[in-house]
Amino acid sequence: MKFTQYFLYARQRIDRKGIKIEWIQYVINNPDKEEIQADGRIRRWAKILEANNKYIRVVLLEDRETVHNAFFDHSFKEES
Repeated sequence: MKFTQYFLYARQRIDRKGIKIEWIQYVINNPDKEEIQADGRIRRWAKILEANNKYIRVVLLEDRETVHNAFFDHSFKEES
């Protein structure tokens, strides 16, 4: 897994320190939802049971392997 400098910087924030690398890998490999942004980046979401069923959003670069951002997405709603 590769990371942007932005991700490495943002990961130091208190609200992101608790996000485990294995959870990010899980989201990449097992997304519940995926969207392509206008700039070509890929958004993926997955529920993490270990994190009290919270959803994590991972934003990948166009290469689909470099993590640009990862955070708990409190506004994500499951589609029914």
